[in-house]
Amino acid sequence: MAAVARVKVRRPGTGRVIGDRFVGRALRIYLPLLVMLVVTLFPFYWMAITSFKSASELFDFSVSPLWVREPTLDWYRHLFTQTNFPRWAFNTAIVAIASTLISLFCSILAGYSLARLRYRGADTIGWGIFFLPLTFVIRELHLFNNLWALILTYPTFLIPFCTWMLMGFFKGIPRELEEAALVDGATRIQAMVRIAIPLALPGILAAALFAFTLSWNEFLYALIFMNDSLVKTIPVGVTQELIHGDEFFWGELMAAALLGSVPVAVLYSFFVDYFVAGMTAGAVKG
Repeated sequence: MAAVARVKVRRPGTGRVIGDRFVGRALRIYLPLLVMLVVTLFPFYWMAITSFKSASELFDFSVSPLWVREPTLDWYRHLFTQTNFPRWAFNTAIVAIASTLISLFCSILAGYSLARLRYRGADTIGWGIFFLPLTFVIRELHLFNNLWALILTYPTFLIPFCTWMLMGFFKGIPRELEEAALVDGATRIQAMVRIAIPLALPGILAAALFAFTLSWNEFLYALIFMNDSLVKTIPVGVTQELIHGDEFFWGELMAAALLGSVPVAVLYSFFVDYFVAGMTAGAVKG
């Protein structure tokens, strides 16, 4: 049976071969993406294989550290039964969700106000909102070792960030759309709720994702305000109770770090399609 030779077709007017476009695309796009993907996912792979290794295998330097010979779930079992990790995860979720909702509510109102309403000092407030100081409300209300300490504290840095981000999205919406609604009898609140907010939904979603991520991973305030093991969040609980002096419980640490990163990764994976679709679908639909 005669072999069929592949014919390379040259583009008219050029000396380039059409068949070579795939090689060039692979070198310019696919290869860099592959390298970036490996670099990005390798820490998760390392945490996963470390969390499934036994204690003897963790410190056996005679074998390759990139593979697991005898997988075990002992570290996960110990993490859920011998530590307060389930409570830490619950506390982290409650604080992150509550802080995100409070921050979004305040940021939408503040961002829309600074972007749309004309009043003296609006620009100054828009820039000065980054420098809001943290009040002494935690000390005055005796909220140490209470989740409300974090829920009330996190918006102090989430609201400025989200407000600044949403200002740009609200400014990008044509003002004529809201003016038409006002002419038709809508109030300013109705114009904001029915027109501005739906069109700014990609920006609101982006602000929500960033706010949730910052709240979930926040360490400093949680370290200062939370001393009781039952009210700690994952970042503080893992670093304080799974590390004793110079002794690191690597199996449990990697298991906790992997489980702690899963919610954020799943959240981004679930909403990324909606985020991209909202950015590219167009502003007005008839």
